[in-house]
Amino acid sequence: MPDLPPPRIASLVPSLTELLFALGLGPWVVARTGFCIHPAAAVAGVPKVGGTKDVNHAKLHKLAPTHVLVNPDENRREDAEALAIWVPHLLVSHPGGPQDNLDLLDQMADAFGPWIDATALQRLRTDLLEALALPAARPARRVLYLIWREPWMTVARDTYIARMLATAGWQTWPDAQGGATGAARYPSLQGSEPWLADVDEIWLSSEPYRFTAADLPGAQTLAPQARVRLVDGELISWYGPRAALGLRHLHAMHAQSGPLWNSSNP
Repeated sequence: MPDLPPPRIASLVPSLTELLFALGLGPWVVARTGFCIHPAAAVAGVPKVGGTKDVNHAKLHKLAPTHVLVNPDENRREDAEALAIWVPHLLVSHPGGPQDNLDLLDQMADAFGPWIDATALQRLRTDLLEALALPAARPARRVLYLIWREPWMTVARDTYIARMLATAGWQTWPDAQGGATGAARYPSLQGSEPWLADVDEIWLSSEPYRFTAADLPGAQTLAPQARVRLVDGELISWYGPRAALGLRHLHAMHAQSGPLWNSSNP
C-alpha cells in the first residue's frame, strides 16, 4: 500500500458503488445512497446518506469523504455544485454508451490507482473489450424500452440504455435525441404514436419503476402486435461490472427471440 493517506470514498451512484467494490476499493468506501444495494453483503456496513436525488449533506459532511462520485443522470446538479465547494475531489462520470466504460475504468485508475486491485481492473477491461467486439445482430429489432408508467416513459436514442441495446442489434423507438441532460432524455408517450405499429418488442424495465407481470396487459395495448416482456434494468442500464454481462445478455436475447410473439401468445 502506498505511503499516502487513504481515500475516503462516497458514491452517490449505485452502479459506481458496485464498481468500487469490484475493483477492491471497498475498504475505503465510507458512504453510499439507499439505492446502492450491490454487492449486498459488502454495502450493508456502509452508511447511507439519503437517495440519489435527496442527499443528506449534513450526514455526508460528517463522514468527511475525500472523493465523491456523481453522475448527471442520477444526481441533481445543485447537489453536485454544493458538494464541489467542500469535497476535495468530486468525480463526475457520464457514460454515453457501453464503450465509455473503458474511460470509466481509466477514471477510477487515475483517482484510486494505488489502492485498486490491478488484476480485477484488467479482468474488467478484458471482459468489456470482448463483449464490445461481438457483432451486432441483424436485422435490428425495434424495441420500446419502458422505464415508467402513468405516464409511460421511455428512452431517447442518445442515452446509455439505448446505445447498449443498439450495440447488440436492438433499435429503440421513438427516433428521438434527448441531449446531454434533462427530461427530453426520457420522453413520455401518449399511446397513439403512429410508429408504435412497427414496434417488434416492448420491454418493461425493473427500474426505476419496478414493472411486474401485472403491467404486461397494459403495455400490450400500446402495440398489440409486439412481444412484451419484463427485463432486468440493472443488467442493461448499470455501468461498470454489469456492462459486459449486459451486452452478452442482449446478444443472447436477440439470438433467442425467434418468431415474434406477444404476451397473449407466449
